[in-house]
Amino acid sequence: MSHSHERPKEQERRGFVRGAQDFAGGIFLLLLAALGLWLMRGLPQGRLSAMGPAMLPDWLSIGVGLCGVALLVNGLLKHGAALERWSLRGPVFIILAILAFAATIRPLSLGGFSLPGLGMIVAGPLAILIGGCATPEARLRELVILSLSLTPFCMLLFGDMLNLPIPVFPQALTGLFPAGWSQKDILRACSAIMAAAALIMFLTGRRRHTTKVDVAIETEQG
Repeated sequence: MSHSHERPKEQERRGFVRGAQDFAGGIFLLLLAALGLWLMRGLPQGRLSAMGPAMLPDWLSIGVGLCGVALLVNGLLKHGAALERWSLRGPVFIILAILAFAATIRPLSLGGFSLPGLGMIVAGPLAILIGGCATPEARLRELVILSLSLTPFCMLLFGDMLNLPIPVFPQALTGLFPAGWSQKDILRACSAIMAAAALIMFLTGRRRHTTKVDVAIETEQG
């Protein structure tokens, strides 16, 4: 007789929207994609052999929009989780990461205040470290390894393979490299150094973790 009280939650949700979380996420992604396309409307796209400044942002916006459509349809057709309470921590740190990247990759002047351009080698890790703090589960060591791994990948992809004019490092450090090196040589060298540092940190942390586990096992056996 208690079958009516044991109905699944999915059946209790009746209405046009079945998965409120997916539906809301789809709307947000569509708005984000529309904003990206609108901001890039006046820039040339170019072609694959000579990419324009709007090509990558435009196609990225289109991809985000397609993901938004998929979430929107999923929220209409399939039962899903309801909207939950959310905190401001995530959006605040993500926005701060974007602003930090924009303020440090190229020279910035605001009235009497100015910052030298630090390039991708500083702006990339800084944005990843700040953005990683959006979750309370973030660990500094893991964020550092991620930043030292992801930044050289982006440097090689955009600066070397796609030939985009991305500042790599502060111009004041140009004298540290041999005079005959090209911009791409410096980019590759910086990428190799960062990737090597990430690998060393990863292996060092793994070795420490293994040692702690071995000591714990020996203590239990003793």
